[in-house]
Amino acid sequence: MLSIGGLERISVEEIAAKAGISKGLLFHYFTSKQGYHLEIVRQAAQDLLDAIDPKPGLPPIDMLRDSIERYVDYVVANREAYVSQLRGPASADPEFVEIFEANRSEIVRRILTQVPLGVDEATRPTVHLAVRGWIAFIEETTIAWLRTQPISRADLVELNVRALPAVALTSEMAVTLE
Repeated sequence: MLSIGGLERISVEEIAAKAGISKGLLFHYFTSKQGYHLEIVRQAAQDLLDAIDPKPGLPPIDMLRDSIERYVDYVVANREAYVSQLRGPASADPEFVEIFEANRSEIVRRILTQVPLGVDEATRPTVHLAVRGWIAFIEETTIAWLRTQPISRADLVELNVRALPAVALTSEMAVTLE
């Protein structure tokens, strides 16, 4: 996978050649180079969602750990593209931001529906906001970890697993994860 920044430096002719199609055919399906880039980001967002889908039937904390392990594996395998999307030129483009935000919202939805957090209607808005913050924490710790890997992969996963109940749940609610 090429990074978005890398794609910006490649001409439409090069993109078409890499895809094994003509420039005209590329523009038949995508009205612009930007449209092509958006489709790459949409596909990467879906790939991430597919990658982090936990194994069903696991206890809640193991389900969360499984998803985070899969997330770290995805980021490691797609390092340049992932960092570019979150930190590069695409991160400021409103159309790309819309895709990133939809992806984060879907992750929040999955956590709130798949991991039994004991959230009731009164606490749902607070937990929803805290889970969004936790996602930002996961993104930042993982990107920082990629640079120097100051801790093991297992320790990174455990840090991120333990951060969710610490950020999002009351002590009574956290018991439901164990």
